Amino acid sequence: MLVPQSGSDAAHEWHLLDTGPELERRGVAPAGTILAVHGNPTWSYLWRGLVAASLRAADAGEPAWRVVAVDQLDMGFSARTGMHRPLAQRVRDLGDLTDALGLTGPVMTLGHDWGGVVALGWAVDHPALLTGVMSLNTAVHHPDGVPIPAPLRLAGARGVLAGSTVTTPAFLETTLSLARPALDPAVREAYRAPYRTAERRRAIGGFVADIPVDAAHESHVELQRIAAGVAALTVPALLLWGPRDPIFGDRYLDDLIDRLPHADVHRFEGAGHLIAEERDYAGAILTWLGDRAAAPTAGTSAETALARDAAPAVAFTPLWSALDARRDDDGDAVIDMAARGGERHVSWRQLDDRVRRIAAGLASVGVTTGQRVSVLVPPGPTLTAVVYACLRIGAVVVVADAGLGVQGLSRAVRGSWPDVVIGEARGLAAARALGWPGMRVSVARLPRASRRLLGVAHSLGEILDRGTGAALPPEPAADDAAAILFTSGSTGPAKGVAYTHRQLSALRDVLAAHFGIGTDTGLVTGFAPFALLGPALGTRSATPAMDVSAPRTLTARAVAAAVRASDARMVFLSPAAVLNVVATADALGADDRRALATVRTFLSTGAPVGEPLLAAAAELMPNAEPHTPYGMTECLLVTDVTLDGIRAASAAPDQGVCVGSPIGANRVLISALDADGRAVGTPSSTAGVLGEVVISAAHLKTGYDRLWLTDRGALAGTPDDDDRWHRTGDVGHLDAEGRLWIEGRLPHVLVTAEGPLAPVGPEQQIEGSAHVRRAALVGVGPHGLRQAVAVVETVPAVARPGLASAEVTADIRARTETPLVAVLAVPGLPTDIRHNSKIDRTRLSAWAERTLAGGRIDAP
Repeated sequence: MLVPQSGSDAAHEWHLLDTGPELERRGVAPAGTILAVHGNPTWSYLWRGLVAASLRAADAGEPAWRVVAVDQLDMGFSARTGMHRPLAQRVRDLGDLTDALGLTGPVMTLGHDWGGVVALGWAVDHPALLTGVMSLNTAVHHPDGVPIPAPLRLAGARGVLAGSTVTTPAFLETTLSLARPALDPAVREAYRAPYRTAERRRAIGGFVADIPVDAAHESHVELQRIAAGVAALTVPALLLWGPRDPIFGDRYLDDLIDRLPHADVHRFEGAGHLIAEERDYAGAILTWLGDRAAAPTAGTSAETALARDAAPAVAFTPLWSALDARRDDDGDAVIDMAARGGERHVSWRQLDDRVRRIAAGLASVGVTTGQRVSVLVPPGPTLTAVVYACLRIGAVVVVADAGLGVQGLSRAVRGSWPDVVIGEARGLAAARALGWPGMRVSVARLPRASRRLLGVAHSLGEILDRGTGAALPPEPAADDAAAILFTSGSTGPAKGVAYTHRQLSALRDVLAAHFGIGTDTGLVTGFAPFALLGPALGTRSATPAMDVSAPRTLTARAVAAAVRASDARMVFLSPAAVLNVVATADALGADDRRALATVRTFLSTGAPVGEPLLAAAAELMPNAEPHTPYGMTECLLVTDVTLDGIRAASAAPDQGVCVGSPIGANRVLISALDADGRAVGTPSSTAGVLGEVVISAAHLKTGYDRLWLTDRGALAGTPDDDDRWHRTGDVGHLDAEGRLWIEGRLPHVLVTAEGPLAPVGPEQQIEGSAHVRRAALVGVGPHGLRQAVAVVETVPAVARPGLASAEVTADIRARTETPLVAVLAVPGLPTDIRHNSKIDRTRLSAWAERTLAGGRIDAP
């Protein structure tokens, strides 16, 4: 298409993909236009997936969007103009094209790489046509004093630029090599097609040279203009991101979120720069556009609007209110049994003073409402004080468990992009080595050399000093963001779960009301999230001597010592911790047993707990009522059942683990599975229906952090009422009494020729064998024709994995109604990294498939 260039007599030939004529031929009226702009060194071929997906949508009768995907001048198959084209010129070029097309609104811009900047420049300049903006990895601002990414510095270096970008295809080939998995050879050839010669690659070098490395660069002013304009946009926005991008990393995503706080954001974990080749970005875009057609308010994400509209109109009492009420109390608030140097007691007066001083000190160094603070501090009084101080000033606390491992923890911290990192030397060393963002605050006062090495700006002692006598800022609002808590990573990469102050307070209230927690209750917990709730509940809390990131380090004697020190009436442990507590019970002395006999309530949560384990724990605490609440990071308390309740439910045998009835005003429904194992049924309370568990509660999460697509899936297809709902991914059913039975995870359902089969029920039958310690039911074979395989830990344990003995196999097959194609025995079943109690069935299934196919028999 020949397009006149504004301000000159020149006209240039543009190459573009335009689905408008095809939609017209099919008699389809488009809902609007997507103006898609590629970056460097790609071309409009980048958007072929969106073009195809949009036409398929039109064929299916869904809202159709015209796609106009351009080749920027001097790029792709557009004309080589031989002219210098800085950023401002490229924005004008795009405007010239849309004028020539006679483009009318509504227009959604879409850009990638430096095409994202150009597209956003067009968006800023055409408000009358604009209905929304969408971007894949891009940037509109680079912080002063920070070098541009190393690959761009190298490519743009004097003496290197021409050789790496123009005279050779090195820059192009390096970009294509970034895709994971590697690009198909035919796709690589397609990207190379417009750039076969040095003459046709001149603009690749021109784009690199046009990166504004500092304020003296000619494109710096234009980039600043676009950045300021983007911050003023109120139209809907979608940001799709590949966090492994070595150029446009999470730093630039964080900047765009600051400018477009209403944007829907999704980070595709594991994806990189060529996200359009690695993930179904087109499906995400069309889904988002479909949602926008029914969006309640332009410029507001659907999830934010849902949370806002459904916010319960109830009185709100902040988490720190109990600290305010007991600020003159010298009684114990927090007891740390694992403190260096021995048992440590902190009074209410001391804790309140420390919280206030840290809060005021953080505010004095610029920490403000909405800023994110990653806390890399072990559970104990210091962690408690830091968390409550952050909450008090409206900073968003980011908590990721060290049990995620170095890679998982780094993924979590970098993905949340904190403004501040508070940690001990070990955590700060990891932050430095792994390139985590944020101003660094050391818990301890470090030598000057160590501070420089770790990039520490302040010590916690200095923060306390600054806060002494200083005024506190205004309190945050009930519906302000309060915390991001990361999931365990047992069902995929750990996800950040966002909570508001209102939701955290609702969790405190339901916990206090259901379990009757008062000021004199006392709480011993080896489960970190609930250890932090002690001060909010107004009751003293004790952390036993253990490594909280490794639950199996907790012993029975450590629990007894914590109960004795805190005079606690409630003990709260994870299932993995309970396993070791029961296993170490023989070491208890008479004083230990007397202390445990004073406990009145025992809770174990984190994974469904069966009757034998709960009963064994009850023997150690004979006067306690054992409970096993069901919950998850997204909603920490959903249902509850006592040991007596489990036994009563077992009188009428059922499939799965009974986790009881909903707590308080919580609601639980089931979305039935279809024959293909998909949870597509309208959520209902019908008894005996196998399906995905769907929940609602006042303390349910706001959403997943920067995972719009995941969050949308968790909210989809829920009842049409004013409550907020979450699809848990757990599979189970409700019985006639309204009790919930958990039968596994949705991804672990075996879709057999007879229909979907959940694993937990058959596993329980198998574990009835005297030969079996633990069992997992997994599938082999194609979807829809899966065959069941039992993988078991035997008693006594086998020395190496393989087929179970004939005797064990016969006994197991006699105990379950599920036909088993094989029984495999292993020394130990693989479990997840945090709870050590959730069996990794996905890993086991792959192992069983390899083993039964004749592969080398190794450990699963």
